[in-house]
Amino acid sequence: MSNANSWSGAARPAVYPLAPLPASALAGVRRRRIVAVMLDLILVTILSGVLFIVLGLLTFGIAWLFLPSLFPFVAFFYNGLTVSGWRRATPGMMVMDLEMRLVDGSPVPFLYAAVHAVLFYISWMFPPIFLFSLLASDKRCLHDVLAGIIVLRRA
Repeated sequence: MSNANSWSGAARPAVYPLAPLPASALAGVRRRRIVAVMLDLILVTILSGVLFIVLGLLTFGIAWLFLPSLFPFVAFFYNGLTVSGWRRATPGMMVMDLEMRLVDGSPVPFLYAAVHAVLFYISWMFPPIFLFSLLASDKRCLHDVLAGIIVLRRA
């Protein structure tokens, strides 16, 4: 018979408890995340602009009709590829000495990182959601909780 908790039949906990974290792992994380997001938004905007111009020139301007929605795709792959990479952080997060991990401490796979980015950009439509971080003892935002991710200072 099959177990209702998982596909493989082995029982796994639905939520991974966070390991006790040293205070230094969360010190200044909120402020650093805000600056990192600003840096990353600037980088994604520059990448999107360059890609927009290059693709437009390569197609003699025809692609400019279809490229206004380029920013979300660039942001999706920017976050997914950088966070799931060996540095576990976007360039803005690296500058601010942050890294992203799953709550069980393992590296973030591409799909989790990309979904986290989508949830982050959806959160911008409802700014009061970011107040959740002020109530969370581990300084996680709601989109972090939904994606099963935590942002920490590098060791």
